[in-house]
Amino acid sequence: MSDSSPLPPARLHPEAELARAALSTPLLSRAARLARWAGPDTRVDAGGTLVEEQLPAAAALLGLTGDDAAAYASEAWRVAVDAGLVEIVDEEAGTVRAGENLALLTGSPRDVLAVWLTALETVLADAAVPDLDDLADAVDDSGRVDFASLDWDPQADADFLDGVLGNLYLLTVGEDGAGEGAVPLPALAASMLVPDDPDDMDEPTDDLLEQVSDAMMRLDDQFRALESAGLVAYRPVDEALMADADEEPAAPVDDTDVSRYGMVRLTPLGVYGLRARLLEAGFEAPVVGELADKGADALLDGTARFGQSAARAETELWLARREPLAAARELLAAARGADAGGPLRRLHCQQALSLVGAEAEPALREVLDDPELGGLARVWLSERGAAGVPAPSQELVFWLTVDTLAAQLAAEGNSEELRALVEGLAAQHSGFFAAAWRVDHPATAEVLDAMGRLHPDKKVAKEARKAAFKARSQHGG
Repeated sequence: MSDSSPLPPARLHPEAELARAALSTPLLSRAARLARWAGPDTRVDAGGTLVEEQLPAAAALLGLTGDDAAAYASEAWRVAVDAGLVEIVDEEAGTVRAGENLALLTGSPRDVLAVWLTALETVLADAAVPDLDDLADAVDDSGRVDFASLDWDPQADADFLDGVLGNLYLLTVGEDGAGEGAVPLPALAASMLVPDDPDDMDEPTDDLLEQVSDAMMRLDDQFRALESAGLVAYRPVDEALMADADEEPAAPVDDTDVSRYGMVRLTPLGVYGLRARLLEAGFEAPVVGELADKGADALLDGTARFGQSAARAETELWLARREPLAAARELLAAARGADAGGPLRRLHCQQALSLVGAEAEPALREVLDDPELGGLARVWLSERGAAGVPAPSQELVFWLTVDTLAAQLAAEGNSEELRALVEGLAAQHSGFFAAAWRVDHPATAEVLDAMGRLHPDKKVAKEARKAAFKARSQHGG
């Protein structure tokens, strides 16, 4: 994932709802309970960890039972310290008191979320650490962990988890993402290991399948931990797939049983948390609704990078804050321009105006004689059955056709949809290219070049390329 281009826009839930979700997570609720429980008699060791004799009482307070109760209580305490809910007063004496951030949990939703984000970093850091049993086996005679014997690269493991979470974010917020849908664990693991260009690999090798399997088991442990933070909802790998405790499951070979290999989805709180981390890392991570209080120029330029459904949602929020007639006039004014972005702005303007009611009609009639806007105005009025709509001149029809094709080309590139549009135009108008090269539009030559690339009939494609050459000659290009 590159930070040179913006990510798809996320749809964030209200901060009050997210704050309630954060407070109810095991991660934050346990840490807060221990912070409120801590007092003058609470003791920690030199590392700030609860002393061993106090772990049973901490576990009982949290309602934890079983062999791992003390470990979970110790983890909750560490989160409380790292998130500033508990402050160590005297390291030598091992005394503590409530931290300044504890009061934030009863403050504004943004305060709560800030504490949760801090706590989340502790869990993410812990998730990238190898199994504690492996660490114990790697302790040398001096009592230090021999990291070389673990074959562990802390930065590489942290980067791998960040990459997986970044891909999960993209799958969640992207136009084709399921949003609330879960992603198979094997697909996430493979997304970090399979080459970017699948053509570079004929069949997955045994070594690659083994790497995917190893990554799945690592992610299985990590997502179990991240679920307690409220970042993800996770269905773990089915233990029945493993013949014994030391065996790893092979990567699935078909889709029928893929859910047994683990399914994960970002929660609304997880989307908020990962977006915050992406922003911190320097990515441009927009949110639906950010443009609602900006001008029409910002809306049309901004939604040019959005998928169709996100662009519609953003536009609806923008329109909701304005009177229909004033909104239409502002959109039309912003859509003008002979620059390279003009066609796409006009396409998004047309899509935005489709959401405006009949109150906007005067604004569309005002631009009927405008060379850039007259075509889309006629389309809007005709679709609503308005009376007295003047017929467009042939010159205007061809200009609007070129403008529309230029917008589609900018939005989608050489897509199948554009190919079908090109084929349809050439079939319906036998003399299209003879007239099209004369169209006084800055994108005429570019559009005709694209038609030459896209049309499957070699004769028609040649006509398009010849027309493009004539268009450049006419405009001195």
